[in-house]
Amino acid sequence: MKKPVYKKWWFWVVLIIVFAGIGNMGNDKDKAASSEPAKTVMAEATIAPTAAPSVLTEEEKKAAEEAAIKAEAEKKEKEEAEAKAKIEAEAKEKAEAEAAAKEASIPREYKAALGSAQSYAESMHMSKAGIYEQLTSEYGENFPKEAAKYAIDNIVYDWKENALLSAQSYAEMNMSDKEIYNQLISEYGERFTKQEAQYAIDNLK
Repeated sequence: MKKPVYKKWWFWVVLIIVFAGIGNMGNDKDKAASSEPAKTVMAEATIAPTAAPSVLTEEEKKAAEEAAIKAEAEKKEKEEAEAKAKIEAEAKEKAEAEAAAKEASIPREYKAALGSAQSYAESMHMSKAGIYEQLTSEYGENFPKEAAKYAIDNIVYDWKENALLSAQSYAEMNMSDKEIYNQLISEYGERFTKQEAQYAIDNLK
């Protein structure tokens, strides 16, 4: 008759080994579980602490406010300057366009009369009235009166200086101041105004 298994010695040896293995597995799980909080703590410890926000002093706050006000003022000034420059550019462009349109509307003969008037003023030192007479004369330029008037109205010149230059020419002919003055204002002579003629006499050398 065979012995029951539990009475055999090797059965108890195997049973002890099995229980020992189960105990070791439980201890490993406990160790793994206990190590997790430690890892978390270590991980948290490696994170650099956030710097505490700095507190500005009253002087620093005041300086920051002044810098902000200055920056805003500079920005406003720049915007105003840009707006002004834009307005001026638009005004200039408009004026140039209007001047070009006006120039294009002027008849050719008017422009020619103005060119002749400038030549007489520069080269012959004539008076304004003398130039007008020369422009409209049938023995002169023979321009229409409207063209001659346009020329006289638009020519810019120093008529007193012209009177002085004419007076100097007469002075070289050994004429008296009175004769020169009369020649300058005569309707048959230079046709300068009395003020222009007197200026010439006063400045003769």
